[in-house]
Amino acid sequence: PAAPPPLLLLSLALAAPLWPALRAAPLPDVSGDHDFQLFLRKSLEFSRKIKGDVAALQDVVCDTFQLCHEEELWLVRRHLDVPSAPLERCQRPGFEADACLEQLRRGLQTFERSLRSVRELLPAHAGLVERLQLDAANLSSNIQQQMEELGLALVTFPTEGPGGLPAASSRFQQQVGSFFLLRNFQRFLETALRALRHLARR
Repeated sequence: PAAPPPLLLLSLALAAPLWPALRAAPLPDVSGDHDFQLFLRKSLEFSRKIKGDVAALQDVVCDTFQLCHEEELWLVRRHLDVPSAPLERCQRPGFEADACLEQLRRGLQTFERSLRSVRELLPAHAGLVERLQLDAANLSSNIQQQMEELGLALVTFPTEGPGGLPAASSRFQQQVGSFFLLRNFQRFLETALRALRHLARR
């Protein structure tokens, strides 16, 4: 038979994180484990801080580019491939603690890379963006360390490109892309906070 076309191979590679066979091992019963509970409390605190910084950066985008209302930008959004990160394993039904932690880890890495484009658009606020990137990277690293301590297998995939928003035909599209990137990051963090609170109550 003919070899699969390259586009099909790429699609399969991108879908790989969803394959059940590659999912991490089930989360051990650690509901009473002091170290795990401490990790959850610190992760909740860290996630709230990151969410606050994302909201502050969203305000900067609103003030700087006059991009404040999602509904007004939706037609432009349809033509942009804005980075996002799935968290379906962190939501009900279908909540899976081990897979949720893995999706949180990978999602934070995705947004940390993508924020480089926002930093380029807002050089006067580079410090805020860089602090946000560092916090996202640190939280992702903390989750990875906790998963390793629990003996959970980490699913690794080839490193993605340099990250950031896709090349757009205009600076305005880059600005709109940054608006929706931050919106996606905020929603990611809202789900992450709910998932971490759920884990803390288990």
